Amino acid sequence: MLLKVATALSVLVAGVLAAPEVRLHGTRIIGQDVTASKVDFFGGVPFAEPPVGRLRFRKPVLKTSLETRIFNATNFGSSCLQPALMPGVSDVSEDCLTINIHRPTGTKPGDKLPVLFWTYGGAFLIGGSASYNGSELVAQSVRRGTPIVYVNFNYRLGPFGYPNGKEAHDRRSLNLGLEDILAALRWVHANIDAFGGDKRKVTIFGESAGGMNIGVLYLNRELEQLVRGAIFESGQANGRPGFAAAESETNWQGFVRNIPSCASVATSGNTFSCLQKASQEEIRTAYLGSFGGGDLFGGLAFTPTIDAGPGGLYPDFVSKLYKSGKFAKIPFIAGNNLDEGTLFATAARSANYTEADLKRGVIFASSPPVVDPGRLEEGATKLLELYPEDPKVGSPYGTGDDLFGLPANFKRAASLQGDQTFDAPRRQWIQTASAHGVKAYGYLFTQPQPLGDPAGGVPHAAEIGYIYGNALDFSPEGRTLTTYMMDYWISFTVNLDPNDKNGSERPIWPLYTESNQVLLQLNGANTSVIRDDYRKDGIGYMNDNAIVFRR
Repeated sequence: MLLKVATALSVLVAGVLAAPEVRLHGTRIIGQDVTASKVDFFGGVPFAEPPVGRLRFRKPVLKTSLETRIFNATNFGSSCLQPALMPGVSDVSEDCLTINIHRPTGTKPGDKLPVLFWTYGGAFLIGGSASYNGSELVAQSVRRGTPIVYVNFNYRLGPFGYPNGKEAHDRRSLNLGLEDILAALRWVHANIDAFGGDKRKVTIFGESAGGMNIGVLYLNRELEQLVRGAIFESGQANGRPGFAAAESETNWQGFVRNIPSCASVATSGNTFSCLQKASQEEIRTAYLGSFGGGDLFGGLAFTPTIDAGPGGLYPDFVSKLYKSGKFAKIPFIAGNNLDEGTLFATAARSANYTEADLKRGVIFASSPPVVDPGRLEEGATKLLELYPEDPKVGSPYGTGDDLFGLPANFKRAASLQGDQTFDAPRRQWIQTASAHGVKAYGYLFTQPQPLGDPAGGVPHAAEIGYIYGNALDFSPEGRTLTTYMMDYWISFTVNLDPNDKNGSERPIWPLYTESNQVLLQLNGANTSVIRDDYRKDGIGYMNDNAIVFRR
């Protein structure tokens, strides 16, 4: 019996001893070995103090030590508080500012591996790092001989991350989600060496709202001190209309009015003291109704806010800053999926949705106007001319007259909304940056989705699974594209160039320049170079008149 106990104990001790470990500021951080991938994982490590109580609605306070001798880092931390809208995100908490690291097994402190740093999307309302497992990306980096460290983290969402209104402005509490991203990057700079990463070789990448967040951070030169490269997947700074804090006051008051314990102070201009005492569930319930039903014209209540004050991260309308060259000059990749708008044109699925509704949506999203109201009216009318009710030119693209059993206005609305929110911002950004000499690469993801809704085409977010090596596309073309995309992303992380000679034999991806405005079409059957001139008239009008639409 004693022999059995001793044997069991020795096995247990051996297992503990075999677990990957990092020493950080006097703490032993114990992770786990993702054995099948030969990858070490460290999860749920706090990078900032819990943003609760008096720290609710405050800028993050960087965590300088873990205040414990041993820290169990074998699991992801809780996702930030959010409505129950995202599959796979069930463990949520306000105490959520944690970071996760995947690295090749055997990596040692000081190995100086390049770092790929993920920022999730989710309409600034939902999402979490636990949904994105970087082990296959890291494993692929090892297989191709260019090992990297993968990092992801959580940032605050909804009213916790993007409070708005005059009080948030006066208290310097706007854009806290952006501040969380910067705090996580600063933590990486201070600590990634212990995990074998190189703080001087960080590439930040993100999708949708994650890409939009990165785009706003590009409006600050400090980013040049924290990252050396970026990858924008379907998201740029001007993907959403820009509003100042005062213009969101009514929205903030309406939100507070839905919190029973604070409703009486909703219009007082002094809501934070009450909100810091309100229960998490009260606040969570109040902002469940803040999601605009998935329709981009329905409005998102909590997004980055223009802040021209001291230390403001979003100092002006994006198009104005682009024109004056006031943005970080950091190399990047930026691209879109073929049918960005199909996922969001939910209102247009109704048979009662009319051209007048579409026009009202364009005007509503840009109101109150910053130009003469007649000019906004004229702009909306022009967009309807450029995006006609002709299913042959609508989204999903390349599907002819097929309406998929939906009203004709669906394909029209999907095209217009997708371009205004994703494709036009990407083109404006890459053209602007390349004109200022920034090294840039562009792509268009067109891989057919075998398990997707035919009316969705190649929808928003479809590319993510290919990058993470877990796409539900088991066709030979799908497997080929997965390898290509992982190799392109890893190569850019290592070299700031997607075209190294390691891994798959894949097509050369040319630079995007003023004189050579080309994209790489990412398609398993036909990865090839194409001109960046699709829907030239419509996208051109949007970008030439960006300020009309508050961009």
